[in-house]
Amino acid sequence: MSASFPPDSVGLVTPQTVHFAAPLRLDSGHTLESYDLCFETYGTLNAARDNAVLICHALSGDHHAAGYHHEDDRKPGWWDNCIGPGKPLDTERFFVVCPNNLGGCGGSTGPLSVRPGSGKRYGPDFPIVTVRDWVESQARLADQLGIERWAAVMGGSLGGMQVLQWAIDFPARIRHAIVIAAAPRLSTQNIAFNEIARQAIRSDPSFHDGHYYEHDVLPEHGLKLARMVGHITYLSDDVLHSKFGRELREGKINFGFGVEFQIESYLRHQGESFVGRFDANTYLLMTRALDYFDPAQAYGGDLTQAVAGCTARFLVVSFSSDWRFSPARSREIVRALLDCDHDVSYVDIESALGHDSFLLPIPQYHQVLSTYFAGIEVAA
Repeated sequence: MSASFPPDSVGLVTPQTVHFAAPLRLDSGHTLESYDLCFETYGTLNAARDNAVLICHALSGDHHAAGYHHEDDRKPGWWDNCIGPGKPLDTERFFVVCPNNLGGCGGSTGPLSVRPGSGKRYGPDFPIVTVRDWVESQARLADQLGIERWAAVMGGSLGGMQVLQWAIDFPARIRHAIVIAAAPRLSTQNIAFNEIARQAIRSDPSFHDGHYYEHDVLPEHGLKLARMVGHITYLSDDVLHSKFGRELREGKINFGFGVEFQIESYLRHQGESFVGRFDANTYLLMTRALDYFDPAQAYGGDLTQAVAGCTARFLVVSFSSDWRFSPARSREIVRALLDCDHDVSYVDIESALGHDSFLLPIPQYHQVLSTYFAGIEVAA
């Protein structure tokens, strides 16, 4: 039986792929001679081409931000609560574009792709990419779509970092920058969490130095552990306690090392489901891109100088219980922008849901986004 989609859904969507034959020089010094970008679009680009909004995804995200891939699909895109007719990012007004980043495993060129001329997948030989590299490739995608200037670029977490890089690298091509639950660079603690996740993957006997495809295996155990570690950091202590507390799975202590507590069962489920949809080499690349992000580095560590040339209007959003990218980190961005007399609005949303708050339909959060987008002028 066909699914009946909600009236505020963008409905059925089909991913698109653009091939780029022009070489892309990466920050690492390597060059991709050619590459593909997979993306989805929602809404309609108007005649003035001034209503386009770019969505930048976070570490484990992809191009499928809204809608459904088939009529019986039960799981919409990862930001479906935010994108669609009448939603904060209203597709009756805006044309929304969401690409899968280079190095991803959602259809864009990455470790899973076959390396030209080799007949084999890139695997661990795919070069490390940076946020700057992603922004450059997204700018080329905009060229292909005939979009000279984005009405807005928006993203949360690692996506928010891309937004900041966009505003710095292409100030003339972005009118509004919406930076959500992000930071100007990772803290030492965050880099440490990423390294634990990478070591969990790399120490898995099935990893084979990243060539596991050729051995017809997956480093399932390592990737599962990496996801479990990461998932803990996305949630607050309060939300974990309210969901699971110290509840025992069988209602009694079994004096063993199996799954005793409900939280253990939950984390194992999260890890196991992640293994089925994400590539281990991609996870390594994405966490490294997070580690390397630091736009102030090119300006002697001065973030104010880094953002001095920005011309976009900014909306910066943080969440009170987010300890991975705390409100203090968002305020660093706001302070640097204000020091340059840039137009910036800042909101700290009260939420007990931790870093994952940026993905959730929190009423105050959605009202802020709706109000902001309503103020973005586009041609009829």
